[in-house]
Amino acid sequence: MRGVNRVMLIGNLGKDPDVQYLEGNIAVAKFPLATTETFKDRAGKLISQTEWHTVVLWRGLAELAQKYLHKGSLVYIEGRLKTRSWEDKEGNKKFATEVVGDNLIMLDKRADVSGPAPGSGEHGMEGLSSVDIPPIGDANDLPF
Repeated sequence: MRGVNRVMLIGNLGKDPDVQYLEGNIAVAKFPLATTETFKDRAGKLISQTEWHTVVLWRGLAELAQKYLHKGSLVYIEGRLKTRSWEDKEGNKKFATEVVGDNLIMLDKRADVSGPAPGSGEHGMEGLSSVDIPPIGDANDLPF
């Protein structure tokens, strides 16, 4: 039987995406994403817990992030977990777990996003088949 490695997150960017271009002009974007869970403890006090995730986007999604996302942007990211390891300068083994995104939906209201609406074709993004950008409406219209 095969396993399933799927992650779905809704959160805010902790900083602007860091975009680099690899050999062959392949774009890769990396940024921290904060997800906050709120619940009541036994005494009825409201408790918030924030978890930080490192998100990595490739190619067209990386370029989309560079153009439209900024610190504080609210996004839906869907992808898979990837763990990598390396040795630091002192020879210590280090590990990092990242969310490699393959679907991105911007959840900010249109007035909050700088520039023209995503998908409007003014930036030549109509050819990005891996990008799912629905019209952004009121937050109450979300299906979840």
